Amino acid sequence: MKRIIFATKNKDKLKEIRAKLPDYEVIGMEDAGIDMDIDENGMTFEENAVIKAEAIADLCHGIVIADDSGLEIDYLNKAPGVLSARFLGHDTSYDFKNAKILEMLKDVPDEKRTARFVCAMALACPDRETRVVRAAIEGIIGHSITGDKGFGYDPIFYVPELKKTTAQLSMEEKNKISHRGKALDMIRRILDEDTCDK
Repeated sequence: MKRIIFATKNKDKLKEIRAKLPDYEVIGMEDAGIDMDIDENGMTFEENAVIKAEAIADLCHGIVIADDSGLEIDYLNKAPGVLSARFLGHDTSYDFKNAKILEMLKDVPDEKRTARFVCAMALACPDRETRVVRAAIEGIIGHSITGDKGFGYDPIFYVPELKKTTAQLSMEEKNKISHRGKALDMIRRILDEDTCDK
């Protein structure tokens, strides 16, 4: 089974990725013995994904996947965007972040609460050009924190077609429609067509 290092320390994210890539041994940075803080100083999701993937690939000389994901809220000029993880402070809880966003959108009607989750994902392989894909899921910001599944901004991201937040979806349901799930499908196709070790 081919090993892939996913450039994250987020155990919830790793669960989603392993579920999408069952034919690969997916390990996180901690499992790979990598303890480093990567300066994500890119201006776009794509730039940050590449920065992370190539930094880890330079260390391990293996196959590395990295993503940069975030929430874009149209009413807030697409904030928090690439600063989603650092919004209101890097160590601020998502309970607080979600509550603050709901407060910022108080009395804003549904038609102006449009938002999307965006995921850029980079695949770095030895002696190959880094490949990057991008995917998104459209929705609106709900009016309350709803659901106890998922993580991050999931409890306030409402998908009208499903009449649920992404925090109310099972992992299987979420992986079929989510920004990260769609990006992983694209990365999976690249991996299946190109073993990265030829």
